Amino acid sequence: MGNTLYDTDLYTWTRVQAKLLRAGRWDEIDVEHLAEEIESVGASERREMRRRLARLIQHLLKYDYQIERRSRSWKVTILQQREALEDLLANNATLRAQLPDSLDGAYRRARLWAIDDTGMPNLPEACPYTLEHIMTGELAPL
Repeated sequence: MGNTLYDTDLYTWTRVQAKLLRAGRWDEIDVEHLAEEIESVGASERREMRRRLARLIQHLLKYDYQIERRSRSWKVTILQQREALEDLLANNATLRAQLPDSLDGAYRRARLWAIDDTGMPNLPEACPYTLEHIMTGELAPL
């Protein structure tokens, strides 16, 4: 099987496929690869949601369990992470519905990251936060 444009220059392939779609030239579209790429976009968005959720939880853990190191910049980081996750979810209603199912895995990852960052091995094994708190909860005072 020879190399196709899809195999050798994905960027150009995407531009060609978009042009063919817009022109309604259905018989020239690389349907199989186009379907794979569309699925890939969805999977990428899901991975990004899980990564952002884990990163947000990591920062919450550090903020809540390293009280002596709390700072305004940590608080700002949490607010920025919340905003970034909300932006992603605003364009992906199905991903918002997947948040509860993603929480345990995100927490496990976040806990490991927080332990690596802080050297504090005694962080809770189970997630101490509700989704509501993760997304919008008040932060303890500085």
